[in-house]
Amino acid sequence: MSDVYSSRDVAQIVGLQESRVRYWAQTGFVGPSEKRGGRAMYSFQDLIGVKAAKELLDRGLSVQRVRKTLEALRGQLPSLDRPLEHLRVLSDGDRLVVIDDGAAFEPLSGQCVMDFDLGSLGGRAAEVMELRRPDPATSNDPPPTAYERFLEGTRLDGDPAGEEAALEAYREALALDPNLAAAHTNCGNLLHRRGRLDEARRAFEAALAVDPEQPEARYNLANLYDELGEPERAVAEWYRVVSACPEFADAHFNLAAACLRDGARARARTHLERYLALDTGEGGEWIERARALLLGLQD
Repeated sequence: MSDVYSSRDVAQIVGLQESRVRYWAQTGFVGPSEKRGGRAMYSFQDLIGVKAAKELLDRGLSVQRVRKTLEALRGQLPSLDRPLEHLRVLSDGDRLVVIDDGAAFEPLSGQCVMDFDLGSLGGRAAEVMELRRPDPATSNDPPPTAYERFLEGTRLDGDPAGEEAALEAYREALALDPNLAAAHTNCGNLLHRRGRLDEARRAFEAALAVDPEQPEARYNLANLYDELGEPERAVAEWYRVVSACPEFADAHFNLAAACLRDGARARARTHLERYLALDTGEGGEWIERARALLLGLQD
C-alpha cells in the first residue's frame, strides 16, 4: 500500500497552515486524490503538487498561471518513468521547466526541452522543488536529510508500536535542523501522549520559538496548560489560535468547553456553532458532543 498523508501531515511537511491546505483542496486548486477509510488523503504525487504550488506562488507566479501549470503537470506525471523518485521544477518567474531523471519538459506545452540548460535562463533560474524518496536498501545513498528523517517520523507516528522510533526520527531531524518547527511539535505530541509533560511543554515552546505563527504547537500547548491545571493560560492560547487561524475547529470546541465551565453561555454557543460549521465530518463523536452541548444551550 502506497504512503498517504493527511492535510495536517501535508501542512507540516510543506510548511503551510493546515487551513490553507484545506482551503486549496476545497477550491479545487490542489488537493487529495486518495481515499482511505472514507477520508480524503494525499498521495505522494499530491504532496508534490502542494509543495510546487507553494513554492511557485512564493516565487511570484500568479495563481492562474500556477493552476494551469499544476493541471498540466498532473496530466504529464503518469507518463514519466519515475515521477515520484526525483522531480525538479525550475522557474525564472516566466518560463517553467520540469526535470525528471535528466529529461526536461514544459508542462504547459508538453514539449520536451532538448537544449535545456540552466544557463539558458540567464542565471535567474530558481529551483522550486526537489522531492526524492530515498531507497534505504541502497548503500550508496547520501546520509538522510532532516526532511527525510521528519518524513520517517510521520510514517511511524500513527502506530503506537512505532512511537519510540518516531520520537528518535524527529530528534535526528532536529539534530540536523533545529529550526524544523513541525518536528518540535510532533515530538511534543508524542511526549504528551507518553505522559512526559514537562518535556512536551518544552518541545511546544521550542516550536513556537522557531515559528510563532504555527497554530498546531500553540493549540497543543494550550491543551497541556489545561491538563496541568492552568485554565486561564489555556484559554488565552486557544484564543490566540482562533485569532490567527479562525478555521482551527478543535480550538473552537475547547473554547466552548471552557466558556461553559465559566458560565459564558453565549460565547460557548458561538464557538460550538463555529466548530460545527468547520468540521466536515472527521470529528465523529466530537460532532455529536458539540450538537448535544449546543442543544442544551437552547433557550
